[in-house]
Amino acid sequence: MTFPQEKELFENNKNVYSSSLLKFNGIHKKYDVYNCSIPFRMNGKTYIYGRVEERDIWANSIVMLFERTDTDTFTLVKNTMMYQLEDPFIAKINGELIFGGTHVRKRQGEIDTYYAYFYRGTDIDNMTYFTTGPDYMKDIRLVQLKDDKVGVFSRPRSEEIRKKYGSESVIGFTVIDNIDRLNDKVVENAKPIEGLFAADEWGGCNQAYFLDSGYIGVIAHKCYKDSEGLLVYTNTAFVFDPAKHKVIDHKIIGTRSCYPKAPSKVPNLADCVFSSGIVIRNNSRVDLYSGVGDTYCGRLVIDYPFEGFGNIVEF
Repeated sequence: MTFPQEKELFENNKNVYSSSLLKFNGIHKKYDVYNCSIPFRMNGKTYIYGRVEERDIWANSIVMLFERTDTDTFTLVKNTMMYQLEDPFIAKINGELIFGGTHVRKRQGEIDTYYAYFYRGTDIDNMTYFTTGPDYMKDIRLVQLKDDKVGVFSRPRSEEIRKKYGSESVIGFTVIDNIDRLNDKVVENAKPIEGLFAADEWGGCNQAYFLDSGYIGVIAHKCYKDSEGLLVYTNTAFVFDPAKHKVIDHKIIGTRSCYPKAPSKVPNLADCVFSSGIVIRNNSRVDLYSGVGDTYCGRLVIDYPFEGFGNIVEF
């Protein structure tokens, strides 16, 4: 079955309990907030990092911090750091918050390269920049493992990758002894995970969760370009066996049709959702957070995507 066929099958049988778009207060109406991190708790409050950008351009993207003030409403936290980043992400590693995003470096107005910046700390008002990912690589994600070790997912994408694997990108994985060892070379040398993407497909890891079975549950995105040039991005999930370095289960968990109607940034992103991750509810369901059309953040209530493969461990 091709991925477009798998997407069609999912949409004909999707099981979404509710859907909504998030609202962000405290910023000018000309700005969109999209491709957020997952919500996270610190000091008794729930926060989310959001990518803030004008509708008509991709330049000057910044990441700002918002506090939850209602179920799907977040309000700008004033007098906190703004970061010149795209597509923020977070992880909790050994008692610290690890925060990052993609920094685009320009030369005379043109994109020269891009890479991930990583910050760490226990005080959300005082995060410390501590390392950078490789050039031309987005979607680097971290997950705490047993014995203070850290799993690292990479996402190289290049013409060399296409020639070697057929797909536009691959996802790699490696383990480091602690977060202090994270650097660009570690990420570059992560071993590719085979079988995730077919010819001309691409994607990446968005949030990773250690399961009590020893597996790692991953919320990801998988993409392709259709015959009319539409960029199709889907929310996916897979279970990864780090001992055997292989994927056990890979499936679609959300598509653009699952979310409320809203405009896209450009026409060819009308079928685009960019996963953030999941938050466990008080039952067998989860909140799936995602960017929508590069203009909004959305939330779906769906079944726990790693059912049968273990429960998420809270370190």
